[in-house]
Amino acid sequence: MSVLARAVREVEAGARRVPVSPTTRTRFQVVALLVREERARAKADQTGSESHRAEQLKRLDGIATILAKTAARDTSLLALLAEDAVVSDAAKTLRRDMVLAAGLEPEVEPVVTTETPVVPSATERQVVPQSVISRRLANPFLTPDFAAAEQNKARPRRLATWELLGPLLSAFERAAGGTSACMDLPEPSATRVQNGPELMRHQAQLVAAAAAGHRTFLLADEPGLGKTAQALLAAQAADAYPLLVVVPNVVKTNWAREANLWTPGRPATVIHGNGDTIDGFADIVIVNYEVLDRHVGWLGDLGFRGMVLDEAHFIKNKTSQRSQHVLQLSERIRARTARPLLMALTGTPLINDIEDFRAIWQFLGWIDEKKPRAELMQALEETGLTPVDPGFYAAARARVIDLGVVRRRKVDVASDIPARRIADLPVELDDDAGRSIREAERELARRLVTRYERALETRSAGIVVDGIDHELVRRVAAWERDDTSKTDENVFSMMRRIGQAKAGLAADYTAQLARSVGKVVFFAKHVDVMDVAEKTFDKRGIRYSSIRGNQTPAAREKSIDAFVNDPDVSVVVCSLSAAGVGLNLQVASNIVLAELSWTDAEQTQAIDRVHRIGQEEPVTAWRIIASQTIDTSIVKLIDSKAGLAARALDGSDDEVSMSADMQLEALVVLLTDALSQR
Repeated sequence: MSVLARAVREVEAGARRVPVSPTTRTRFQVVALLVREERARAKADQTGSESHRAEQLKRLDGIATILAKTAARDTSLLALLAEDAVVSDAAKTLRRDMVLAAGLEPEVEPVVTTETPVVPSATERQVVPQSVISRRLANPFLTPDFAAAEQNKARPRRLATWELLGPLLSAFERAAGGTSACMDLPEPSATRVQNGPELMRHQAQLVAAAAAGHRTFLLADEPGLGKTAQALLAAQAADAYPLLVVVPNVVKTNWAREANLWTPGRPATVIHGNGDTIDGFADIVIVNYEVLDRHVGWLGDLGFRGMVLDEAHFIKNKTSQRSQHVLQLSERIRARTARPLLMALTGTPLINDIEDFRAIWQFLGWIDEKKPRAELMQALEETGLTPVDPGFYAAARARVIDLGVVRRRKVDVASDIPARRIADLPVELDDDAGRSIREAERELARRLVTRYERALETRSAGIVVDGIDHELVRRVAAWERDDTSKTDENVFSMMRRIGQAKAGLAADYTAQLARSVGKVVFFAKHVDVMDVAEKTFDKRGIRYSSIRGNQTPAAREKSIDAFVNDPDVSVVVCSLSAAGVGLNLQVASNIVLAELSWTDAEQTQAIDRVHRIGQEEPVTAWRIIASQTIDTSIVKLIDSKAGLAARALDGSDDEVSMSADMQLEALVVLLTDALSQR
């Protein structure tokens, strides 16, 4: 236990440095694995006393709490806790050393290595499905020919010594100039798919661009404008088969269905688990991020001529395992295939910061870790400008857009889609739970003020600031956020309590809407809020279906079909994480957001399950806000982030909040308000 306690403190300290180092990530995973093992051992041990066992479990809970708080600061660490997470050789070695340090005998002697590969070339978890082996053996002419791959080499001249990635990213903030970020697209000769559905003009334009030879696209159309169809038809126009499609788990079945609709002559196969049921000869291979690690080996060797990344903002954290796998695959495809089709699809490419572009641009082959690649570098050279020249930023933004940024808004290309609005519905939490939440909030504010006053007392002499020292306020908020020794309420736990307290009120309002306007979509972040809502609907006699993250694909489809097709099913209760992407719920025009999202992007994705092509009614999203609580401050912070994509992609001149840490901002607001009221 002492070895674990020391190690978890090292993890805690290391995680405060961003980005988290590979060593800290390895230590985090090993500590988590050992805590699991120790917990199982303690529960199974019948030789000791009950009090000793309880004490051991309590100490393990304390270590687990520190791990959870660490992961809350860098959510990419959560991937290391998954059941199918790869345990590197370095992690196995560290585990052995810690077991020995505790005076125990290691169960298995691992192979000691000094390397920690970011993406292992071969691990025990990687598989090669039998049908893929059959494909390789069936016909030697199916073996991919990699000889034709282009090896573009940059010819840097003036800009060879300039740091360019920072200015390129900054160009999307500084040089919008009122113009949207969309490359010039050709006019389509036709909008109807042969023997298939009719395309909208904006969809046909992108397909025409692929047919004309363009091969990289950041397709950032607003959600609901049919990006899936555009990607499938672009692949057909570019003859980019076999095609690899990487998607969130919750939408891979939907992708197979869409492929059958838009490109019925191209068989699609979906990888589940180890891929035992896939068709190795299919033209379209669909895999979800969560199992990519098992298949990255054979996928990289299959000879794909195209790759589509759905919900591409999932890879914004370049240190995460899934991002590394995606980037490795795109690199192997570019190295082995002449001009492959690469498409990154996301209606919300920017979640918190302009830096979210980096991983997507790297996937598309526009940049590498340190500099622009050959095509973009050549385009920048041709401007004749450097980052110190006034016109560089506008010119640089235009050159990046020409590589394949495609952004269309509903208001511009789909005028037949009715308007949408977000309506805030304040509710009073006047029960015991509400009073407890408000008292906890006041206690948090008092704790912040005490920290602030102590900092003022101990600061260097001679520093005087009239009124509130806003720089010190931010520092105090950061101290509070990073203080893992406290057991008191924090912003995240407080928001969850508020969500639980609002659950019944939000469900009641949803029931009223369902009786008066018809079908309603109910969104929540937490399972317990969904549970309360469903119990309320049962009491009110409201029939509902449910979409959760732990459902099988068959159960999920059954729930969707019930809501869409059964007139007696009035409400669908949705998890924001499981149902926020890839669904078409336009049978409804009213949404209830029972809990606040931490980002505007997540909120937008949820609303656009309803506000999309084919919707005939005006859409209203009802946000349930707990008045007289921090809920009201959080909603303002969320709305302030909406300007990021507007400025970078839509040409807006609105100011953008660039904070990537909503918890910090919430604490800043809480402390500032408390100081203002003194």
